[in-house]
Amino acid sequence: MQTLNHSFFEQADQFRQLQIELRDRWQSVQLFDQSDGDILVIPSLSLDQRELLKIQGVHHYEERLLFSLIRLQNPRTRLIYITSQPLHPSVIDYYLQLLPGIPFSHARDRLLLLSTYDSSHKPLTQKILERPRLMERIRQALRLEKTFMICYNASTWERDLSVKLGVPLYAADPDLQIWGTKSGSRQIFAESGVPCPDGSESVWNVEDLAVAAAQLWERQPQLKRMVVKLNEGISGEGNALLDLKPIQSVAPAAASHTKRVAKFKDHFATLRFQAKSETWANFSSRIPEIGAIVEAFVEGEVKRSPSVQGRITPNGEVEILSTHDQILGGPDQQIYLGCRFPADETYRLRLQDLGLKVGRTLAEKGALERFGVDFIAVQQPENENQWEFQAIEINLRKGGTTHPFMTLKLLTNGRYELSTGLFYSQQGRPKYYIATDNLQKDRYRGLLPSDLMDIIAHHRLHFDTGTETGTVFHLMGCLSEFGKLGLTSIGDSPKQAEEIYQKVVKVLDEETRTSSNHPTWTAQHCLPFAWNEAE
Repeated sequence: MQTLNHSFFEQADQFRQLQIELRDRWQSVQLFDQSDGDILVIPSLSLDQRELLKIQGVHHYEERLLFSLIRLQNPRTRLIYITSQPLHPSVIDYYLQLLPGIPFSHARDRLLLLSTYDSSHKPLTQKILERPRLMERIRQALRLEKTFMICYNASTWERDLSVKLGVPLYAADPDLQIWGTKSGSRQIFAESGVPCPDGSESVWNVEDLAVAAAQLWERQPQLKRMVVKLNEGISGEGNALLDLKPIQSVAPAAASHTKRVAKFKDHFATLRFQAKSETWANFSSRIPEIGAIVEAFVEGEVKRSPSVQGRITPNGEVEILSTHDQILGGPDQQIYLGCRFPADETYRLRLQDLGLKVGRTLAEKGALERFGVDFIAVQQPENENQWEFQAIEINLRKGGTTHPFMTLKLLTNGRYELSTGLFYSQQGRPKYYIATDNLQKDRYRGLLPSDLMDIIAHHRLHFDTGTETGTVFHLMGCLSEFGKLGLTSIGDSPKQAEEIYQKVVKVLDEETRTSSNHPTWTAQHCLPFAWNEAE
C-alpha cells in the first residue's frame, strides 16, 4: 500500500510539473494560439461509459475534435490525432481541403493519424495506455520541448498518459473534475454569487434522495415539478422529471415529513426519463455509483437554454469565447441537440458577466482550459427584454458548442468581441451559425462518407473560404449506421445561416427520398425562436 501511495503522489507531482512547464512555455493567449509546435489530440470520451451508451453512435464522437486539423494552416504546426478505429480517408481529405492557402500535401505531411484498432467500450486513452508499442511510436513522433496534449475531457487516464509520454496536458487536473459534476457545479455557483435553482447536494442512495426531495418541497411548497439528475449525466441524458401533482396528498401543508419521504420513494418509479432506454431500475442502480441530486424545475411560459463558454489560459487568465442559445429536445426539452451562435442580443452580455464570475472561481481552484456554463433563462411577463437566469451546470471539458465555434474561429482567423458578444471575420463581417450533432433520420442510413462528399460537391454545400459562408460537416462516421450527422452552417446573418442549414436538410432529404422518412431531428426542431438581432 505504501508503494502504491508513493507511486500515486510521485505521478501527481510529475503531472503538476508538466502543467507548470505549460504555463512557463506560453505566457499569453497570443503566444499560445499562434506558436509553432506539435499538438497531440486525444479525443477520448473518458466519462462514465454506461451513461455514454445512451447516445446513439457515441463511438464516432471521437471525430468531434477533427476541427483541430484546421490548426495545420500554421505551416510549422504538426498534429497527431489518435482514434479507436481508423478514420475514413475521405473524412480526413475533407478537413484538409478546408485549409486556406495551404497545399493539401503539405498539410498531410504534418499530420500523423494513429489508431488502436479497438472498438470495445473503453475510453480511448485507456486503450492507448494498454499498448506500449503505440505509446513509443507517439513519443518518437513528438518534439517534446514544444508539444502539448489536448483532449475531450481530463480523467485519470489522460493524466497517466501525460506523465508517461512526458507531454503537458492542456486541461484541468482530473482532481478538479468534481467541479464539473452536477453537485460540484452548484457549489461553484454558490461561491461565485451566480443564481441557480434550489436543490440538494449529492446523495448516494434512494432513501437519501427521497429525504432531499421532501426537504426541497418543504422549502419550496409552490413547486410543481422537480428534476432528478445523475451526478455525471451527459447532455441531459441522465435527467428525469418528477411531477408533484399526483402526490399532493403529502404536500407540505397536508402531511408529515415522514409520510412525504415514504411517498417519494414509491413515486420515483414514475420519473419521466429523458433518455429513451432509461428505466427506474437502472437509474436507481447508478445512484450508489455516481451519485444524484434533486433540483427545483424552473417553470416559465417562455424559456430558453443559453450557455457561455470560456477558457482559462496557462497563465491563469479567464477569457470568454462565446455565447450560444442551445437547442434542446427529448420528452421535456432536457437533451442537448444543437446550438445557435451568438446568444440573443438582449442577454448575451449578461451571460458573459456570469461566465466570468464562474471562470474566475474555477481559476482560483487551479482549473485550466475549457469550461462552459449552461443556464435556464425565463422571460419576464412584464418586459419581454428582461430575462431571469438560473445556472444549471458547468462542463469542465469540451462540449457540443466547442467544435462549431472553434471551426468558425480557425477557418476565418476572426475575433470574438466582448463589447458586442459577436464574432467578426478578418474582413469585419459579423458571423452567425446554426450547429448540431443530431441531424438524424432513418432515411440517411446507408450513406457512406464518400456518398456525402458526392452530395456536398454536386449541390455546392461546402464551406466557401472566399465568402466565409456555407456548411462544415462532422460526425460523418455516424451516417451509414445511424443516419446521424453533425454540421455547422455559417452565414453573415441569422437569416442566411438558417437558409444554409435548411438547404442542407432539403438536399439530403431529396437525395434519400426513395427511403422511408422517420425524422428524429429536423430543421424545424432546430429553430424554435428567431434571433433578436438587427440583420
